[in-house]
Amino acid sequence: MTSKLEQLRAMTTVVADTGDLDAIRQWQPRDATTNPSLLLKAVTSPAYQHLVNEAVQWSERQGGTTAEKLANATDYLAVLAGEQILGIIPGMVSTEVDARLSFDAEATKDKARKLSELYRQRGVDTSRVMIKIAATWEGIQAARELEAEGIACNLTLLFSFTQAQACAEAGVTLISPFVGRILDWHLASTGKDSIPAEEDPGVNSVRHIYEYYKAHGYNTVIMGASFRNQGEIEMLAGCDRLTISPALLEALDNDQNGLERCLSPDNVPQSQPYPPLDEKRFRWHLNQDAMATEKLADGIRRFAADQETLESHLSGALQAA
Repeated sequence: MTSKLEQLRAMTTVVADTGDLDAIRQWQPRDATTNPSLLLKAVTSPAYQHLVNEAVQWSERQGGTTAEKLANATDYLAVLAGEQILGIIPGMVSTEVDARLSFDAEATKDKARKLSELYRQRGVDTSRVMIKIAATWEGIQAARELEAEGIACNLTLLFSFTQAQACAEAGVTLISPFVGRILDWHLASTGKDSIPAEEDPGVNSVRHIYEYYKAHGYNTVIMGASFRNQGEIEMLAGCDRLTISPALLEALDNDQNGLERCLSPDNVPQSQPYPPLDEKRFRWHLNQDAMATEKLADGIRRFAADQETLESHLSGALQAA
């Protein structure tokens, strides 16, 4: 019997939820996704120190104010890290827009264009790059325009069907529903220690999105993310993509039991399409979902805090340059 990881790869595109180059080399995923939290961990390791130095040197050559140099160094470091990852994997890498821009569509578009252009200047095939944006109303509308310009977008911090519907209607390339963080909220709100994988609210949220997308012909890719345990992954076997931490990749690789396919585009229930979302309906439905509202806000705050810590690390490098 092959491992559950190999069985999963036969039905789902496996993505590495890490910026660690050694882990990516070890697990050989098709794609990789990063965020400020993962990048922060990576840049404090010796393997990335030369990239930090290169980003700082490039930023110094661009000139400008201290704030502009810091922004340039941070953006360039993200691109250098993405380029390193693309040298290992055959597929795509996601590079995240500053979470502090989550409610500013124009600034989000400008940052996405800048990141894409930096990749192009580095000689990277930008068709292998996705720009990662928080799934706020402003982020989704920015992604709508970026997609029309040929910039593929990965909408992250997605906790509700409302966000998923808006993303599909905007024609975004990919969404990242956060399975584990949905579970976290329900455990905290109910006081339970655990919920069986087959009843996991994060798993059920992704299943609902998957069935709706497939029933109504949306091309947006669904990539389950933020897993807390192996059971969640197994219940979503067959999903378009799953981004998995190295620890859970190892657990799947060590498991020689059989793995059943749980999601298939050939076996989804028929349903009526929901009315299209405008801004008022989007905001109202999101407001009515306490879990999604709280976890979206919390996720943005956490990514913003990690972005600021990353900038603090680079600020010290810039001062020493």
